[in-house]
Amino acid sequence: MKKMIAMILAAMMLLSLGIAMAEDQVLTIVAWDANTTGYLTAQKEAYEASHPGVTIEYIDVSSQDYDTKVAAMLAGGDTSDIYMVKDIPALLNWYDAGYTTNLNDYMTAANYDLSGFVGMETNYAVDGKQIALPFRSDFEILFYNKDLFDAAGVEYPNNEMSWEEYKEKALAVADPSKEIYGTHYHTWLSTAVNYTVADGVNTLIDGEYSDLAYFYEIIQELEDAEACMAYNEISAAGLHYSGAFGNGNIAMMPMGYWYVATLITNIQEGTYNVKNWGLASMPTKEGVAAGSTFGNLTGAMINEKSEKKDLAFDYIAWLCGEEGSKVTASTGNRPAWVSEGVADVMSAIDGFPTDEGSKAALLPTYVAIEIPGSEYSSQISSILGEEHSAIMTREITIEEGIENMNERVQELLGK
Repeated sequence: MKKMIAMILAAMMLLSLGIAMAEDQVLTIVAWDANTTGYLTAQKEAYEASHPGVTIEYIDVSSQDYDTKVAAMLAGGDTSDIYMVKDIPALLNWYDAGYTTNLNDYMTAANYDLSGFVGMETNYAVDGKQIALPFRSDFEILFYNKDLFDAAGVEYPNNEMSWEEYKEKALAVADPSKEIYGTHYHTWLSTAVNYTVADGVNTLIDGEYSDLAYFYEIIQELEDAEACMAYNEISAAGLHYSGAFGNGNIAMMPMGYWYVATLITNIQEGTYNVKNWGLASMPTKEGVAAGSTFGNLTGAMINEKSEKKDLAFDYIAWLCGEEGSKVTASTGNRPAWVSEGVADVMSAIDGFPTDEGSKAALLPTYVAIEIPGSEYSSQISSILGEEHSAIMTREITIEEGIENMNERVQELLGK
């Protein structure tokens, strides 16, 4: 009897050992600059801590060659479980080649909540299939210098401001005699006119650009009033937006959220003159919901050849949802997931503004993609960039530039 009990116990031990061994799994994730990107390390450590028996291993690919090398890896039958998504056009190519896994059934089985993405996940959906989920989104937001508004006796920007109100504030705070500017536009097309896509209707790939005129007219009016630096002046000086706002004589600046980390670091190190700053939602046109903006995405997709799809989805669901987003936010990066909990983590970072308005600006109501995926995206971007420069240098009128955009892009699209 004792011998039988001993045998049963031994069998149970072997069974439990087998279960433990089965639970020990390695999840391979292909990413760019994995060895130097802080949020990837934080995500790995947090997931492993909350999922005993699972180890994350990154396969590092250089950033500048990422899409090309990943395409070669996938074509070669690579079985890595997850691929980070850098660009939507590349993701669409992977989908067309059959490399992506349809996440629909996994999301349904998990009753996965998509509401926190405020519509951003639709940019990773093709033919009704969700082929990736976003975990980062550096959306456009308005930075402002509180000291300049205080000195001018003008109310701070708020999260329900119209573009007309924005223009009025820029004119009111500006003082050309003291080289104080009400706002600042970097030379990019995006920081000048891409706000048109925030309505969820207009896009930058449809070949019709009359909606851009509204934003170009505001810029030229502010330039003429010396309420912002002229495009030609910024270009000739090679002035970078970070140093421009950091100099302390610019009251407002539309820019991607990524600038927060740079701003905080330079203020703490004493290299910037600006001291008291805040954030506000981007202004909106009439009929567009307050808190609407645009941005770019970073996401994750499951390789169709992965042998651990269930585990891979568990990781992606964690990474892109509330819990993983808080980890990403703790490193100073902007997660795609929008929630009060994530905003609490972001606003708790040392150096972040303490006012409620700045924290509320971390809760956009809608984030449109800057340039949606299309086989023509790269060529369209080049055309728009060329005409943008010509408009901003005033070599041509706004009307001429938009007509050129329409004609050139429609020709490209075969319309």
